[in-house]
Amino acid sequence: MPAFFLPRAADPDQAERLYEALAEFAAVEPAPPGRRVAAVTFELDGARWVAAVGEELTGTRTTSRMRRGELLELTEELTSPTRVLAIYPGPPCTVVTDAAPITGATSDWANPFTVPPDEVTPFPA
Repeated sequence: MPAFFLPRAADPDQAERLYEALAEFAAVEPAPPGRRVAAVTFELDGARWVAAVGEELTGTRTTSRMRRGELLELTEELTSPTRVLAIYPGPPCTVVTDAAPITGATSDWANPFTVPPDEVTPFPA
């Protein structure tokens, strides 16, 4: 796991300033270095999603159905062009993305959004 970073930050000092500014935007407290979140996994609408700093949101949805007397499991890969800028610890965790109103990009996700985490991956201290 890489050391703490934020996309669009050119250096560690700028990353710290951006982390604080995004926390203010999300109306949360910035976490101290030992508690910063690199990724979070969560369930939403029957899908398992992963939000990781610097990456697009990805997920999977598995459904089952009977076909000719046999149980089939189908796994659908889900993606969103929404890129994660920062994650703040919870619960619930708060995820800030590059979608509106930060940029003009549209998204199916609110910005910021909160999720009850199933798994939290911290940045190394």
